[in-house]
Amino acid sequence: MTITIGVLALQGDVREHRAALESAGARTVGVRRPEELAAVDGLVLPGGESTTIDKLLRIFDLAEPLRARIREGLPVYGSCAGMILLADHILGGTADQRTLGGLDVTVRRNAFGRQVDSFETDLPFEGLAPGGAADEQGTVPDGATGSVHAVFIRAPWVEDVGPGVRVLARIPDEEAPGIPAAAAGRIVAVQQGSLLATSFHPEISGDTRVHELFVRIAKG
Repeated sequence: MTITIGVLALQGDVREHRAALESAGARTVGVRRPEELAAVDGLVLPGGESTTIDKLLRIFDLAEPLRARIREGLPVYGSCAGMILLADHILGGTADQRTLGGLDVTVRRNAFGRQVDSFETDLPFEGLAPGGAADEQGTVPDGATGSVHAVFIRAPWVEDVGPGVRVLARIPDEEAPGIPAAAAGRIVAVQQGSLLATSFHPEISGDTRVHELFVRIAKG
């Protein structure tokens, strides 16, 4: 079954996400209008600047339709700024910043620092065995853990998760070159039902397994 995944095309790595999704077997479209949103089976919220995307969602009359579709169960994957947009609660946001919500987490915006503090590292990721792993509904199976190469650019991290949220990846506890000491043990990937979020940018790593996982979630 081929499904259509939209990529919010207001800011960020739209082309890179579409390429990764198409490699994972999905049909893709850019989403800028409510009628385009209404036609998709799932949606990716790419990285960018979360406050700018929030304002653009309102300008393009997408914010309320998207909140409604999330409440109805639309599968959504948010990377970096997309994670912030999906979070129910933000720390370090601007006074007028709003989120789409749906993901029962508290996210700290720009937690890893400024652009110059960007870094890359390999992370254990639950549910991604060396060849990828998930059931037909896209549920991450217990015990399946692979490694992903994660690229962090002005990234958030998750400070707190609700009882229905599954933690998929954390920064390792041990100190490593280039990784801020305060980041040790921080949560950087989560899943709650049909919602998936990562602090990092798998669309620029060349590894499509996170996108493959999201396609399976959307098919489920």
